[in-house]
Amino acid sequence: MTWFEASRTSEAVVTAPRSAVWDALVDPDAIASMTPLVERIEADGDHWHWQLQTVPGLGVSLAPAFTVRLETDEPHRIEFVHDPPEGRHERAGVDGVYDLIEVAEGTHLRIELGVRVDLPLPRLARPAVTSTIQGVLASMGKGFSAALLERLGAEQLDA
Repeated sequence: MTWFEASRTSEAVVTAPRSAVWDALVDPDAIASMTPLVERIEADGDHWHWQLQTVPGLGVSLAPAFTVRLETDEPHRIEFVHDPPEGRHERAGVDGVYDLIEVAEGTHLRIELGVRVDLPLPRLARPAVTSTIQGVLASMGKGFSAALLERLGAEQLDA
């Protein structure tokens, strides 16, 4: 098994109040419905267990599941850290941050994600697998962004 990693950062101004953006980002059902490839998110307090559908293009059949712990500083920051239950090995993990800054036009939203996945592939596959993960993250990000804007009745402005 080999661990592969990729990260992505994006930011934009969302023409919605920060409180509305915050509410959407701390609602596991909303996040699950807005994020492509997410089958469900089960919340247990500040721990969220994510179950994804089969992720295309990795050369193996993989439906990742992972657990994150949310740490919040309302209404400014939501941080999530991979934190599997004791004794459980998860073959995927995600860490990230949502930063929300109130601006005249609405909310400046910055999203930073880091993804790790343990795959039965050789290290030599790293460039291709990393590129594939980046592509999947970009596609999921576009879908998430569109769904968030629709949910909020908002538009996206360049940051």
